[in-house]
Amino acid sequence: MATDDVTKDATSGKNLAKLEANLAHVEELTQRLLTAMGKGRAVPASLQGPSSELYAKAAGAYWAGMMNNPAKLLEHQLGYWTKSVKHYVEAQHLLAQGKLEPASDETPKDRRFSHELWDTNPYFNFIKQQYLMNAAAMKDAVEKLDDLEPGEKKRLEYFSQQIVDMFSPTNFLPTNPEALALAAETDGESLVKGLENLVADLEANDGDLVVTLADRDAFKVGENLATTEGSVVFRNHMFELIQYAPTTGKVHETPLIIFPPWINKFYIMDLKPQNSLIKWIVDQGYTLFIVSWVNPDASYRGTGMSEYVEDGYLTAIREVKNICGVKKVNAVGYCIAGTTLNITLALMKQRKDTSINSATFFTTLTDFSDRGEVGVFLDDDFVDGIEAEVEANGILDSYYMSRTFSFLRSNDLIYGPAIKSYMMGKAPPAFDLLYWNGDGTNLPAKMSVEYLRGLCQADKLASGEGFDVCGTTVHLKDVTVPVCAIACETDHIAAWKSSYRGVQKMGSKEKTFILSESGHIAGIINPPTKVKYGHYTNPEMGLSPEDWQADADKHEGSWWPRWESWLKNKSGKQVAAREPGDADHPVLGPAPGTYVLPKR
Repeated sequence: MATDDVTKDATSGKNLAKLEANLAHVEELTQRLLTAMGKGRAVPASLQGPSSELYAKAAGAYWAGMMNNPAKLLEHQLGYWTKSVKHYVEAQHLLAQGKLEPASDETPKDRRFSHELWDTNPYFNFIKQQYLMNAAAMKDAVEKLDDLEPGEKKRLEYFSQQIVDMFSPTNFLPTNPEALALAAETDGESLVKGLENLVADLEANDGDLVVTLADRDAFKVGENLATTEGSVVFRNHMFELIQYAPTTGKVHETPLIIFPPWINKFYIMDLKPQNSLIKWIVDQGYTLFIVSWVNPDASYRGTGMSEYVEDGYLTAIREVKNICGVKKVNAVGYCIAGTTLNITLALMKQRKDTSINSATFFTTLTDFSDRGEVGVFLDDDFVDGIEAEVEANGILDSYYMSRTFSFLRSNDLIYGPAIKSYMMGKAPPAFDLLYWNGDGTNLPAKMSVEYLRGLCQADKLASGEGFDVCGTTVHLKDVTVPVCAIACETDHIAAWKSSYRGVQKMGSKEKTFILSESGHIAGIINPPTKVKYGHYTNPEMGLSPEDWQADADKHEGSWWPRWESWLKNKSGKQVAAREPGDADHPVLGPAPGTYVLPKR
């Protein structure tokens, strides 16, 4: 239906009764909205954005640049003014001639403006072009600031872009043609449904605005997510240990244990059978265990990295050895769990504990000298705020972690979903990955501060100082077992170059590094059947990250089979398949266990 037809039909009076009914419903929803918003938490100013000092320094650098080199500033401003005024004059000229068509458009393609009206309607095209010109001018101005430290400039670039993205015309109903057209076509029903979605999200989160990314009713952990057959064979206050049922008659003698990050839940590796890394590993003939971490509450206030190592890693390794009757296991650590696996390995080296035969690290940072994109949230202004928050409440609520990671991809994880849900009244999709993304976990107070201060900020593990854990000090160079690290090319959480530099600093004689295409999740959860993302390899680990990648061999498809070939050589002979548990480890319940389930 053409836009003119929609407008004519909406104003003809034929659907006036429906429109009035919708407006009445809006009044009811507005009252619910106000009630829900009144329950929301007061987010500390220190966790809302960087301190004002950053912007003060930026303003000072801007004025200093203007005083020292006014020609440079004028060149920048005149360039922007010329584009903006030229576009305005051309649009006015067409309008004066009675031509209802947009002016020439040389702005770059942007998927936020994919609806046809952004290109064909002169009003919306004018708004789009002026916004993109302003955005480009802002970005250019920040990039040309000279009197800032590199870290400060990086933060300013990030947060100024956040402001620019927030003010995109797509984010506001009067300047979003797609939402307006749908509202007219549905006699306002789309707006009512959008308000219903907004109110439902606020009420579901006690007044906090958390955009629902996936249909909450479409998935249930243990029913259509995390369905690989297995059993809980051990449980303590830190984790449940899951052993998966074999699917082959023979298995490798050396079992494999995966430590997932406790920032998220483990079933990202077991969303559905087609892309389940867990099922794939079992199908290759391995006895596989996985740790399912507890979702801590305030009673875990004093739980630190030492408890995660002693009561988590070392306990899990001990129980796996006992169940399988072996002296060694292979281990995998994902993200922060990979960082902590390195700490554990260095501690085991000191204790002369040789229980780990080899270690694999997925998207793991150990060298924090360059913290990548997430580093903008790791300066004192934010970390001081987090420390105050956990001191007051005993935990870092999952709400804050979700906000942080969402803002690293705000157009995809905040504004885009909000537009579809709140402006257009569309139901969230039945998307398993996004459902998992919204199923967050809390972090204990002590561990949060130790990780942020000791590792992220002070870089103690990779530096000469060393990281304090379990009554001693450990160093990255004390990791000496054979290692394989998989990093992801566009990872916005664990920058691959930092991951590579960390592997270089390990003391292992045998090091393998694989660089997968895509990001933090898609680069890891990349089954061979999809042939979607390729990967790079290069045995020369003495090169800079840039030279390593330039000289690397590109391979099509998933890295999973390549890693499995490496792991197979570390996993011993074939033995009869093992069923979950033993006489001393009775089955406590079916996988995925109870710790992974939502708290009631």
